[in-house]
Amino acid sequence: MALTSGIRVFERYLAREIYASTLLVLAAFLALFAFFDLVNELGDVGKGNYQLYHAVGYVLLTLPGYVYELLPIAVLIGSLYALTLLARHSEITVLRASGLSTATLVLALMRIGALFVLLTFVVGEFIAPPAERAAQQLRLQAMSSVVGQQFRSGLWVKDEHAFVNVREVLPDTSLRGIRIYQFDQNYQLLSISEAEAAHFQPPNSWQLANVAQTLFEGERVRVDRHAEVLWQSALSPDILTVLLVDPGRMSLVNLYLYTRHLTENRQKTQRYEIAMWKKVFYPMAALVMMILALPFGYLHDRLGNISFKVFSGVMLGVAFHMLNGLFSSLGVINSWPPLYAAVTPSILFLLAATAMIWWVERR
Repeated sequence: MALTSGIRVFERYLAREIYASTLLVLAAFLALFAFFDLVNELGDVGKGNYQLYHAVGYVLLTLPGYVYELLPIAVLIGSLYALTLLARHSEITVLRASGLSTATLVLALMRIGALFVLLTFVVGEFIAPPAERAAQQLRLQAMSSVVGQQFRSGLWVKDEHAFVNVREVLPDTSLRGIRIYQFDQNYQLLSISEAEAAHFQPPNSWQLANVAQTLFEGERVRVDRHAEVLWQSALSPDILTVLLVDPGRMSLVNLYLYTRHLTENRQKTQRYEIAMWKKVFYPMAALVMMILALPFGYLHDRLGNISFKVFSGVMLGVAFHMLNGLFSSLGVINSWPPLYAAVTPSILFLLAATAMIWWVERR
């Protein structure tokens, strides 16, 4: 009973130490990335209406994306630092001598880490995607630019039996210079519709302005002109956000919608499926990082000082980040199953953590 009470007190104390250390590490990372991003943005200040306050706003809006990406690494370094401090004062040694098992300590870390899992998911799903989109819109509007096109003729999108060519996608996801090539089931051309502009009308329509519609009726060709036409389409601003936001910073819902759209139109989905599965499993990486930090807490008398362990944590965090990117790229290039490409880095680090704990306990 006394041991159980002591473990609970220790867990609360450990939680405070880990939360404080992780917050400090994350703040340091964010300050560093914000500084370099701001320096990079200074080169664009003066283009169009892009001023210093636009650059500062852009950098601040990209920070939630960095929180999502860097939180597992910050958890690793923060946990490693907190466990090392406790081990240095022999607190972990005393508890283990009193009967605290490694499994009990791991479960305590899991309970502490549940908050990080929830925070990573909330930031990655509800905060970072709209912030990233707002950042890109702010930058493009200030520079009087349009969203980049994939070809010189503009953006091409397949929408069921139609091929859509868009000359410009504006930052607010309205369209300019639209051509809609409508085919039948045998891919015989039925019509070509050209419109100056298009604005989305929920739930699944676009209001086309100044439309010239060329109809092919057997041997005859007829041209109709309309001030406005309502165009029914599966395309939506959420699908077009893929042009503004990197797949890794899109929300899980938008990734699913865009992947389904590509699948229905028989287009490649590998890149977006990998990003979608990473969204599912990436929050769990915080737990893996906490387990990985545990062996370092056991090595207080065998492995140098705190600074060396923190440096090791930084290197492991960088390795995890690089491995995530590597497996995503290799998954796209080699057409690996998206689930495997997304989850393999976390599994490898979990196996490494398990092996390290086993090795430490055997010594």
